[in-house]
Amino acid sequence: MFVGHYGISFAAKRLDKTIPLWVLFLAVQLLDLGWGVLVPLGVEKVRIVPGITASNPLDLYYMPYTHSLVAALLWSLAGYVVYRSGRGFGASRRAALLVAAAVFSHWVLDLIVHRPDLPLYDDTLKMGLGLWNYPTVAFLLEVAILFGGMLLYLRSTTATTAVGRYGMPVFGSVMLLIQAAAFFGPPPPNDRAAAFTALASYALFAAGAGWLDRRRA
Repeated sequence: MFVGHYGISFAAKRLDKTIPLWVLFLAVQLLDLGWGVLVPLGVEKVRIVPGITASNPLDLYYMPYTHSLVAALLWSLAGYVVYRSGRGFGASRRAALLVAAAVFSHWVLDLIVHRPDLPLYDDTLKMGLGLWNYPTVAFLLEVAILFGGMLLYLRSTTATTAVGRYGMPVFGSVMLLIQAAAFFGPPPPNDRAAAFTALASYALFAAGAGWLDRRRA
């Protein structure tokens, strides 16, 4: 899953408005941020295999440090500790728990769409329900989660500028176009390109979300 993860960010923001939206955008993609760093370093492995699923050409055959269930729980714990100890945020326990839940939500949503490449621990007992083999259904699920979460966010906040009123829906539509390109466009040329593209996308999305969030109250 890609942009659907951000629906969780919007929903979590509604539950605790003290958490900056950009933090939640990074939290829901923290496992993939780690993956994007570890793949170019050769620690985790991915192959480009067009057709391995109907909508995603990535053969994610070795990623125990970011996408195993045990690793996801540890990353979630790290998210809790880092956010809770961040004095600049004045984070409450509730806020830190929401950040940790946002981190872990990545693994749960990935379980729905991935082929069996998510290990329970290390590189063992891999799981995945394989919705990526049904691209239309998988794409509609991304749409539903993204805009469902965004609707909750918009209903719980108020625009302070014209950009704040219309910016988020436009932003969501742009994210959806990028998702469509990833689903139905050509595959990345190699593993490093896939990793660097992912990292750049996550950084830009977090920056955009943070900028627009400051135009709502």
